[in-house]
Amino acid sequence: MTHSHFLIHKPYGYLSQFVNNGPKQGKKKLLGELYDFPKGTMAIGRLDEPSEGLLLLTTDGMMSELVRSKKVEKEYFAQIDGIINDRAIHELQQGVKIGINGKHFTTSNCIVKKIKEPNFPARIQKIRDPKHGPTSWISVTLKEGKFRQVRKMTAVVGFPTLRLIRVRIGNYILKEFIPGQVIPLERMSI
Repeated sequence: MTHSHFLIHKPYGYLSQFVNNGPKQGKKKLLGELYDFPKGTMAIGRLDEPSEGLLLLTTDGMMSELVRSKKVEKEYFAQIDGIINDRAIHELQQGVKIGINGKHFTTSNCIVKKIKEPNFPARIQKIRDPKHGPTSWISVTLKEGKFRQVRKMTAVVGFPTLRLIRVRIGNYILKEFIPGQVIPLERMSI
């Protein structure tokens, strides 16, 4: 069987799904509005509605399992509230305790570093007014990907995430994709 694979720059405000069974059906933007994907296409992992960036899609369930496993690195750029300090970066690198679905766990060691503001298009919804204080950017590279994990991690160390962009999954890099752009792949190699 031949499978289809896609790279997409998920824009802000879209759900990482094709069907919305939630209470606000019809009011949410779905990935299927961006491209005519073949039947059976699924997002590999998810980005929550306010998050942006690289998303892989496939019709191959085995590829989906591989990418979601702890074998594949995912890198995120996070704009955070305040100027992050070395203590907070060290805590994030060593793992912090976060809650998911009523259970608490400690995140695995990961790579976290302060970065310059990346050159991404402005988000369609303003982040916030600069008069509310400074912000800074960090890169977070991890192999796990629990529900809203990066947002929860930065909040735990006192620097809530204001904007989150996934920039890399394994060998695939967001590069210069524009929000909403879809790139079909002949094959997927992580």
